[in-house]
Amino acid sequence: MSDATEPTLENLLHENRSFPPSAEFAAQANVDAGEYDRAAADRLGFWAEQARELLDWQTPFTTVLDDSAAPRYGWFPDGRLNAAHNAVDRHVAAGNGDRVAILWEGEDGESRRITYAELADDVARAANALTSLGVGTGDRVAIYLPMVPEAIVALLACARIGAPHSVVFGGFSADALHSRIIDAEAKAVITADGGYRRGSASPLKPAVDAALAKGGTAVEHVLVVQRTGGEVEWVEGRDVWWHDVVPQASTEHEPVWVDAEHPLFILYTSGTTGKPKGIFHTTGGYLTQTAYTHRAVFDLKPETDVYWCTADIGWITGHSYVVYGPLVNGATQVVYEGTPDTPHKGRWWEIVQKYGVTILYTAPTAIRTCMKWGEDIPAKFDLSSLRVLGSVGEPINPEAWMWYRRVIGGDTAPIVDTWWQTETGAIMISPLPGVTAAKPGSAQVPLPGIVAKVLDDAGQPVGPGQGGYLALTEPWPSMLRGIWGDEKRFAQTYWSRFPGTYFAGDGAKYDEDGDVWLLGRVDDVMNVSGHRLSTTEIESALVSHPWVAEAAVVGASDETTGQAVVAFVILRGGDEVTDLPEDGEAVVQTLRGHVGQAIGPIAKPRSILVVNELPKTRSGKIMRRLLRDVAENREVGDVTTLADSGVMSLIQQGLKKD
Repeated sequence: MSDATEPTLENLLHENRSFPPSAEFAAQANVDAGEYDRAAADRLGFWAEQARELLDWQTPFTTVLDDSAAPRYGWFPDGRLNAAHNAVDRHVAAGNGDRVAILWEGEDGESRRITYAELADDVARAANALTSLGVGTGDRVAIYLPMVPEAIVALLACARIGAPHSVVFGGFSADALHSRIIDAEAKAVITADGGYRRGSASPLKPAVDAALAKGGTAVEHVLVVQRTGGEVEWVEGRDVWWHDVVPQASTEHEPVWVDAEHPLFILYTSGTTGKPKGIFHTTGGYLTQTAYTHRAVFDLKPETDVYWCTADIGWITGHSYVVYGPLVNGATQVVYEGTPDTPHKGRWWEIVQKYGVTILYTAPTAIRTCMKWGEDIPAKFDLSSLRVLGSVGEPINPEAWMWYRRVIGGDTAPIVDTWWQTETGAIMISPLPGVTAAKPGSAQVPLPGIVAKVLDDAGQPVGPGQGGYLALTEPWPSMLRGIWGDEKRFAQTYWSRFPGTYFAGDGAKYDEDGDVWLLGRVDDVMNVSGHRLSTTEIESALVSHPWVAEAAVVGASDETTGQAVVAFVILRGGDEVTDLPEDGEAVVQTLRGHVGQAIGPIAKPRSILVVNELPKTRSGKIMRRLLRDVAENREVGDVTTLADSGVMSLIQQGLKKD
């Protein structure tokens, strides 16, 4: 252990720009500055108030927090409710059945408008169909679907009958699907013949067939949505067409009222052991915090806003901020099936213009990709409806933040840079758009009711200007309740580094004002000549240069310095870059000098490789592990989780040319 007085992470980059909310925005905001004080004065009372105001309870709770089995905490444990009722039925009962719930846009140009009344009928029919197929309360259902309205209906139908769902992203392989079906002991699978991706039909059911052919599963039925009309293999008695059983089912269905601690879903994340971790969330606390954060962080006005989160339902962002948070709040939202560059690179902005989107929530990776394409593309569309912009996934570097605000937000829309995880269930640290003077690249402060601290190696809080480990020191409503079937791994993974405290696995620092800056996974910290440097800060320095659209930095072994900085950069396209030298070496030396000036000579990359693409998972996270293999001239490891497995061979070819 290091001396507690030493910084756990160097604090190198400084950001002095600040953007307070306009007086007009602050005056109409859902949340004011006093919310922090109210929550701090009585944290449990604050969350109880949110649970009562934002949700309908069939049996009201009397206990807010049960910590008797910590770290498996229970929230509102003696209350009973139903997630689908809260997301759909109660809006119809309140007279809002004609409000549009989903504005669905297919990649192929097909579109559908679904009201809350129509969604309520669809969910009830699907719940009845699942029941007729033998799925009951407590049974697990695997969902492997594209971004079609039936995906949202499927999740809510499972929730309606109290059957925990396990969504597997539609790009995962048969092996990945099989391991998740086995681990959850799923009784049924809901899939589609395929979906549309990058202009062509992409089959899905063959992966389900291959997964089930491996054997050992408890699956009795496969419910299949017809989306592309592609040929599919059929197993009589097991496989059932959605259109043969759901439309004909009754719209009368009494929701199954479950305890607040009843599991709502399992969502698998990659584990370092190779065995995926089934993070599971329960119902009452999860719905409370997703609804509250969705309303507060995005300043949602359900009567007038058109909200769009670009995430797939295969990820936690799709669960919390496409399905549960927005629908519990009665929002009108856009759901898009395809990719941002199909059929053209202005597709997202075309959709914003078409539907008058007012709130946009997307990932830094997508923002940097749009930067790479050039600002002349979004300039062709009317984006003036946008009033709040959100960022989710990995830390957003300040220059991408500034581009997002200026080019997409018209220099007026506040940006909420949100930090949270699959495990936390909902947003934990974020600016509040009507309260916070936003800083480019900083998640800033924990939300009301959340207690997060940056700790040193000894578990002691660090002060302003210092870095360390981001930890959550008090329980929160949407927290994970365990790893499915593996209590020991749950305790070891999240609660052993600092006993009694949840360790997120992320590095963070405070700036001089006490605002939080995320520094990426602690695994991505480099030790260069005794200095512990964050890859995130060096990447931010590179992207602050006008030539660079995106950067990934890794530490490679070095005999002299222990580790050396190796950078991979993508240069910007579009009309705004006019002074880029043709000489590649001049580009590299300019960028090395720029990092030295922005951070210091210690952070200068030993080498910089200009590439066309970076290896990313299907959720947009950069796979630095693979880049480290390249930087150290090792055989490249497993690439099965990449969105494009060919990227690594292109990078290696580029290296050989150099």
